[in-house]
Amino acid sequence: MLSLSFVVVLAVIVVVLLRSGRLHFGPGLAALLLGFCLASSGAAPTVNHLLTACASALSKLGA
Repeated sequence: MLSLSFVVVLAVIVVVLLRSGRLHFGPGLAALLLGFCLASSGAAPTVNHLLTACASALSKLGA
């Protein structure tokens, strides 16, 4: 499961992109809704596993 700090970092990135004009409200909302739908689907464990593997690989690069 994703940690709360990861979710906060993603939220900050979205807010910065919205305020800078690089991400408009409509596409941002569509991406948010897609994320909620994906989280409630059968693909959620696969996506979670992929994100965990990516985070693990990135942490090994920094060590």
